[in-house]
Amino acid sequence: MARDSFHDLFRSALEDDGWIVTDDPLTFKIGKVHVQIDLGAERLIAAQKDQERIAVEIKTFVNVSFITALYEAIGKYVVYKNVLKLTDPNRKLYLAVPKSIHGRFFEEPVLKQVITEEEVNLVIYNEKLQNIDSWIK
Repeated sequence: MARDSFHDLFRSALEDDGWIVTDDPLTFKIGKVHVQIDLGAERLIAAQKDQERIAVEIKTFVNVSFITALYEAIGKYVVYKNVLKLTDPNRKLYLAVPKSIHGRFFEEPVLKQVITEEEVNLVIYNEKLQNIDSWIK
C-alpha cells in the first residue's frame, strides 16, 4: 500500500505527542478481506493505569482534487471504523489531516455535515512545525 507523503512526518509528531507506534501499518483480516490502516498506536493513561489505543489513517489531500481525496478518505474511514468494531472495538479511529487543509476546507458546511454524520475523529497535524496541532472528537 502506498504511503501518503506526510506519513513519516506524522508518525514522528505522534511519537513526540507521547504515543508509542505499535503497528505500521495496522493490519486486519476479516474473511477474505485484508485491511491496512496507516498506524496503530497506544499510550498509557496514568490516572487509569490503562492504555488508550488508536488507529490513524493519514491523508495529505495534495495529489488529487480535494473532493476526490475526500471521497477516498471518508470511504476508507467508514470501512475502517466498521472493521475496528468487529476486530478491535476498544481502538479509536482518527483521520489525520494537515492543518493547512483543515483550515481551508473543513469549515465548509457540507464537509462539517459529513464529519458530524459519519462521526469522524480528526487529528490535525502541522506539516510545517511537524507536530500535532489538535485532536477533534
